[in-house]
Amino acid sequence: MTESSRFDYDVCIVGTGRVGLPLGLSLVDVGLRVVGVDVDAALRETVNGGKMPFKEPGYDEIVASKKLQIEAAPEVVSRAAAVVITVGTPLHTHIETDLRQIQRVLATLAPHLREGQLVCLRSTVAPGTTKLVRGWLERHTSFVVGKTIFLAFCPERIAEGQAKRELRELAQIVGAEDETSRDMARKLWGHLTKDLLDADFVSAELVKLFNNTARYVQFALANQFAIIADTFGANIYKIRELANFRYPRSNLAMPGFTAGTCLRKDFGMISEWNPYSDILLSAWKVNEYMPAFLVQHMRQRFEIADKKVALLGYTFKAETDDVRDSLAPKLLRYLERELPAEVRVSEPHLEDPTDDPINGKVKNWSVEDALKDADAVFVATNHAAFKEPLRALGKTRPEVWVADLWNITGHGEVFYQAGDLAKSDAAKLAAVAAKPSNQS
Repeated sequence: MTESSRFDYDVCIVGTGRVGLPLGLSLVDVGLRVVGVDVDAALRETVNGGKMPFKEPGYDEIVASKKLQIEAAPEVVSRAAAVVITVGTPLHTHIETDLRQIQRVLATLAPHLREGQLVCLRSTVAPGTTKLVRGWLERHTSFVVGKTIFLAFCPERIAEGQAKRELRELAQIVGAEDETSRDMARKLWGHLTKDLLDADFVSAELVKLFNNTARYVQFALANQFAIIADTFGANIYKIRELANFRYPRSNLAMPGFTAGTCLRKDFGMISEWNPYSDILLSAWKVNEYMPAFLVQHMRQRFEIADKKVALLGYTFKAETDDVRDSLAPKLLRYLERELPAEVRVSEPHLEDPTDDPINGKVKNWSVEDALKDADAVFVATNHAAFKEPLRALGKTRPEVWVADLWNITGHGEVFYQAGDLAKSDAAKLAAVAAKPSNQS
């Protein structure tokens, strides 16, 4: 990397959200001088005050040290040896990668870039984006990539909630197309992990997309099997147990809502360039159908109209406060189409009310109040906090219908009445009691 004595900071993180902030804090943790740039004033105030703006375990003490400060002015970029860009890259309404944030960042940073810096893209991008950035830099600045400024694509592959551990344990893909850029990027990421894997731009871009899309398709298959099983009156959890038990050529995944800002969109960055239907688009359709599946198949068992419904969970993933691209708001809208007397949302990781850009301000009930006199319960997110209240419901209100695609109670059915939980618990206790003792 360029001699650090030329710069006040080793790294500047541009975009300090759920990807950039954990990265910056981890780099601080290994002794680097790090600064951030972000347009979000509330986020800057929170982080600069020593607090995390969202849930990500393991960073409270590091952020409290205030060693990482986030600035609004992009001029600070000129004071860092490496510039890591971690802004959002969503899809447009149509299947088309939205590059506006990256384009805005490049235009904003260009006047402040200095000779000898490393520019490192980390946002998930469509194939060919890093090549586009190289061309943009050489057209709109006086720099030549590989000679006077250096460029790499190094994708993040962490799971939300696991950032601190995975930034140190996962291999880092280093996409570069000249020797100096590669060496500089390897030196930067070598502070975090010993496993550095070299690639060209497009291979590095595809690694991230293939990782996420493979998981998306795998979960779509699990969801498709859940739909088929329920259509035939079979139990997907029992079938999965039978299929996977000591069988080396089967690893059926669990069904569940498959969403989030990576899995739900990354397939589109590949499918964007194909004019035909493919397995990726089919996976998208299956995963997007799951909220409707729960409502439709519950309706075959229980009439939702004029009934009180509890919707447990609103975030896209267990034990996080991230609602981006969650399917729970979609489930809420489908439930409301059934004209229930009331739908009560309970999300223990969010404030009351919960702000939703589509559904508006959503009242956030406690779990206990949401379940009180509810006629039906839909589990949208597999938070651990829901397990015991649901099991207690089986003893107090056995007639309540439950849709539990996540199987958080361990009952082993997608649709059941709460009283079935108490019956299965009693049966398990009886089976244990009936076993002969090994004691003499």
